[in-house]
Amino acid sequence: MEQGSAHDGARPAYAPGVFPRAVVGARVPAQAPGPGRAPEPGRAPEPERARGEHTHGERLPGEPPAPRAVRRHSVRGQILDALRTALVDGELAPGQVYSAPALGARFGVSATPVREAMQQLAAEGAVEVVPNRGFRVSERGPRELAELAQVRALIEVPVMLDLARTVPARRWSALRPLADATVAAAAVGDLAAYAESDRAFHRAVLALSGNGQLVAVAEELHRRAQWPPVSGPAARRADLLADASEHTALLDALVAQDLTVVRALVSEHFTGAES
Repeated sequence: MEQGSAHDGARPAYAPGVFPRAVVGARVPAQAPGPGRAPEPGRAPEPERARGEHTHGERLPGEPPAPRAVRRHSVRGQILDALRTALVDGELAPGQVYSAPALGARFGVSATPVREAMQQLAAEGAVEVVPNRGFRVSERGPRELAELAQVRALIEVPVMLDLARTVPARRWSALRPLADATVAAAAVGDLAAYAESDRAFHRAVLALSGNGQLVAVAEELHRRAQWPPVSGPAARRADLLADASEHTALLDALVAQDLTVVRALVSEHFTGAES
């Protein structure tokens, strides 16, 4: 059983009860036997009704069955998104240990979905399991971030250069809102929004290759490189603005099919991420 509590002094990022519990689907009423049909074994016969009479909720012959209520939102998925946001925002501090029960109380849910979400984050390298205590947020230094940037560059740069030669300008223009979203998030220093829009932009660019496996691998590496933050708020905001401006400049070069500028920008984009 895990012990301990969330990091002292950390402000709760989410109010209790923010994640509503899923509603279990209702059963579809069984169809009553019609005229001339024997009742099911063990079932009392239904009283006969006048011809043409139809009661509310009964399915007529030929009608499709009523749909079952479905669970539209996964509590685990919502907790995972909330934890990722807290990691990017720095509200879950690097090196600190957090227990699933304490985080569950913080989010207004049981410890189970928190523990499941934390296991996913452990697989992604964002946290590590501490037996009998909980999960420690990973501490990532400049060297590890540089290694991640190098691997991302090895994957993404050749693909972007190849796409620059083959994708028509109109398709690049369609990505303009994604580039603008990174600029908007950077301007207000919204780390979580920037992280999401940054991944969305890179994902959309790589998706033009038609290689789903490539997109999935690049997405995982990108997410690993986004947390935890290793610099102060002012430095992070300056970095975000510089990074966002590179998205816009890269998109302009791709629309113009200026391969020389594209090559310089994509190389700088990842080289700058190493510092």
